[in-house]
Amino acid sequence: MQYRRDAMSFVSERVKNIPPSGIRKFFDLVLEMDGVISLGVGEPDFVTPWHIREACIYSLEKGFTSYTSNYGLLELRELISQCYRKDYNIDYNPRNEILVTTGVSEAADLAFRAITNPGDEVIIPEPCYVSYKPSVSLAGGKPVVVPTYEEDEFRVTADQIKKSITPKTKALVLSYPNNPTGAVMRKKDLEEIADVVNENDIMVISDEVYGKLTYDGAHACFSSLSGMKERSIILNGLSKSHAMTGLRIGFAAGSEEVLEAMTKIHQYTMLCAPITAQMGAVEALKNGDGEMQKMVREYDRRRRLIVGGLNKLGLDCFEPKGAFYAFPSIKSTGMTSEEFAGRLLKEQKVAVVPGDVFGESGAGYLRCSYATSREELVEALARMEAFIEKL
Repeated sequence: MQYRRDAMSFVSERVKNIPPSGIRKFFDLVLEMDGVISLGVGEPDFVTPWHIREACIYSLEKGFTSYTSNYGLLELRELISQCYRKDYNIDYNPRNEILVTTGVSEAADLAFRAITNPGDEVIIPEPCYVSYKPSVSLAGGKPVVVPTYEEDEFRVTADQIKKSITPKTKALVLSYPNNPTGAVMRKKDLEEIADVVNENDIMVISDEVYGKLTYDGAHACFSSLSGMKERSIILNGLSKSHAMTGLRIGFAAGSEEVLEAMTKIHQYTMLCAPITAQMGAVEALKNGDGEMQKMVREYDRRRRLIVGGLNKLGLDCFEPKGAFYAFPSIKSTGMTSEEFAGRLLKEQKVAVVPGDVFGESGAGYLRCSYATSREELVEALARMEAFIEKL
């Protein structure tokens, strides 16, 4: 009898070795429950501002439903270029140094695939966003993890990076303001890292999607540092800053050579970001600063509310300086992150994300998103207090 392989045997070994997202796995449970307050989703609770939605609707009414250039609408790329010149004093040629992508996740995937050869090492500070390590592995590279610690405000140091570099090191990932910790990097810290990058001839992939969401001084863009523009791929987008998550608009900025390599992959896989969303993004960059600043002010109020509340509960919480996440320690309870989060969900219907989903250095912590209303944050804290009292 002829042997026939089962369906799983057709799946790539590389894909088999990629773990499923810990966030998605946990939130499958949330979907099965009523009355849950979610502090887990990394998404603004604000609706995309009306003038941006109106621009999307108007583009459809005008019949703009075609493909765009693989690089994206030139008008949008020109606006991105103007923003970087105004905000960070960096010049990116909109024709060949900016690529519009379908969300920042695609931009990250393109960056890893464009620069990674089999066996190349990519240094990734943790805790970090869940997609970086799998994306490096899928590109044929080897993720090299560098832990960060609460006593350092979850900032990676130049010395840590230097000690992690080997002859196989190709790139370093920076992701600040950070998901899940809310940490930010000071310009001085980045300058020290830039020296290490330059000395060791490596590339930096800097995910700055939360760059507009800072609360204690302006964001420092890595490519604005001396000599770093040609050594950087900047990843950014409008999902967080302009509450446009579902519209999926991200972008990458970097050297012409690297952007051309990324576009080669993009043109065979995604072709272009949706034109409707791109036209909404044009409106967002032209006229969206006022609404964005209102949202940031409200996130700041929530930040102080949740951090103060968690500390009162005895869950020590470092003060995040960016993004919209608090990262409290639950080590004092003696429970693992997964156990605490699982019981909190089942017993009090509050959803948080176990910290070790974001890497081993997140063990003993929780990610609590404050991208939800102040009323819900107050109620969530009350439920958490009831949960802790029972312990």
